[in-house]
Amino acid sequence: MTEESRLNFLEAIKSSKAWFIALLVLIAAAYYNIIPSMVSQWYSDENYSHGFLVPLVAGYFFWQRRQEIFKLDSKPSNVGIYALIFWAAMYIIGSYASEYFTMRSSIVVLIAALVLIYFGMEALKLMALPIGYLFLMVPIPYIIYDSFAFPLKLFVTKVSVFALKLMGIVVLREGNVIMFPNIILEVADACSGMRSIMSLLALSVAVAFVGNFSAAKRWILILSAIPIAIATNAGRVIATGLLSQFWGARAAEGFFHEFAGMAVFGVAMVMLIGLAALLRRIK
Repeated sequence: MTEESRLNFLEAIKSSKAWFIALLVLIAAAYYNIIPSMVSQWYSDENYSHGFLVPLVAGYFFWQRRQEIFKLDSKPSNVGIYALIFWAAMYIIGSYASEYFTMRSSIVVLIAALVLIYFGMEALKLMALPIGYLFLMVPIPYIIYDSFAFPLKLFVTKVSVFALKLMGIVVLREGNVIMFPNIILEVADACSGMRSIMSLLALSVAVAFVGNFSAAKRWILILSAIPIAIATNAGRVIATGLLSQFWGARAAEGFFHEFAGMAVFGVAMVMLIGLAALLRRIK
């Protein structure tokens, strides 16, 4: 092992300060348009507004492990070269195909490759959570989003109509359209649960690891985001159907619609945190 490879994490950075600055400039040049466009999508698309929080949570995960990471000896790994080649392939293919998901997610692969090259496998293992968490900030392709959103939308519609009928409400369903005697409601993509699923998954991963749960309990928390999101959105549709009996179309439009969306996510967060508290009590 050379003297350079015995440097710890911070010493390795200080000894290669000029290289790191040059590297940051190259990364900024490679992603000068890719990252801003992703941030713009976080701002304009409510499905991905949680993207603003993901880097902050990833930074918190790194901060939690900082003492262990900074004490590590720098042991560069040749595996990093292969990871760098894989990153280059992702970046080039994504750029030529104008495939934003590949281009955007390639920066996470690049970070992992650089950690391997400069600091080694042990450092990557300690940084796996903060680096891997960054994938949650990348908007998924809409072809994938729609392939899940449409069947979820139909499922939420069926469950909502079933519940409304049990309550004695006269209602019919055709696809994702719910027909009442006085109004016709369409279950939109926003009510499918996909938006809530993506945001709750990011939140559930954060809660699972911040809370220091066992591996089994972490998986329970993370996977629970899916049924919680679907159930709360079905509740939103049912509540909208009930309110429309008294207020008509106003119950599904404007302020009521926006407030229902925020309330549903608030309820989902409470359910998730409640489940975390319950799991903490279980030995």
